[in-house]
Amino acid sequence: MNDLNHPPIRLHHVPFSRSFRVLWLLEELGLTFEVTHYDIRDGSLRGAFQELSPAGRVPALEIDGLTLFESGAIHEYLCERHPQSGLGRVPGSPERPRFLEALHFAETMAGCIEQLNIQHVFLRDPAQASPTVIKLMTARLAGTLRAMEGLLEGRDHMLRDGFSAADTMMGFNLFAAPYFVQLDPYPRIGAYRDRLAARPAFWRARDRDGEQAFYTRDFYPVPERPL
Repeated sequence: MNDLNHPPIRLHHVPFSRSFRVLWLLEELGLTFEVTHYDIRDGSLRGAFQELSPAGRVPALEIDGLTLFESGAIHEYLCERHPQSGLGRVPGSPERPRFLEALHFAETMAGCIEQLNIQHVFLRDPAQASPTVIKLMTARLAGTLRAMEGLLEGRDHMLRDGFSAADTMMGFNLFAAPYFVQLDPYPRIGAYRDRLAARPAFWRARDRDGEQAFYTRDFYPVPERPL
């Protein structure tokens, strides 16, 4: 339940973006919250929004009289705010180092996805896209997936002791990465993704997510020749 001494929790959100991680975690925590939707293309993330998130990026979360940005920081804050949920790993826990590692590894992978989004989707003039950059970032994304395939050996989630907020951080990536890298060579990742997608809180979050408005293809391959 929300603390009645504080205003409602509000997530500032773009459908099918990094802010889905926070939307999903809020649902896993069973919190009551409001969602304000934005469009990444219409300029609504500039101007007044930058008072909430200085770089003009989602997520931004209003909570406890604060406004927080950066999905990893929000994950740590929410887990510390709700230790009884078991979704974080407290200092001194044997899995604490791996929990923190997984939160940040999720951003390493997401950075590759972001660069591919820019090259394939968001450039106003597609002719400005660089085949060299696309090839390099696709290879880097595949490298993170290979690493994750290895990390998942013998476990069902990012941590050996079970589901955590590391999975809401990393899990979102696995619904975006297949636009650029096929997941068929990574059977552990495929099974992990299916487990995540079966969680009721994931589907509650999807119901509130909204429709993504930037991918127009199911897959964006590395170009075989200059664009």
